[in-house]
Amino acid sequence: QVQLVESGGGLVQPGGSLRLSCAASGIIFSIYTIGWYRQAPGKQRELVATITSGGSTNNADSVKGRFTISRDNAKNLVYLQMNILKPEDTAVYYCNARWSSYSLGPRDYWGQGTQVTVSS
Repeated sequence: QVQLVESGGGLVQPGGSLRLSCAASGIIFSIYTIGWYRQAPGKQRELVATITSGGSTNNADSVKGRFTISRDNAKNLVYLQMNILKPEDTAVYYCNARWSSYSLGPRDYWGQGTQVTVSS
């Protein structure tokens, strides 16, 4: 059974920091591309950051210089370090794992999300 479980969300003041974690099970974690997405009420879900199996990362323009995605394949964990948080970062943050092969086709899994609220 595939499971992705996010943790680390909470309430933080503007300018503060949080580190989110995503724990994966039921997959060969090291071969998957992992992404963090977020969705605020009334808004579309948006991609925040991705990290490939080889460790290459990409960040959305809105979080460049503030957020860092990383992974620990030995522990089946991916992190999102969030610094200099802004009220507009408030959202539910979701972990996504994605992989595909010619014979097996795409594999795409989601966690249930963790709430991040940035407010004074």
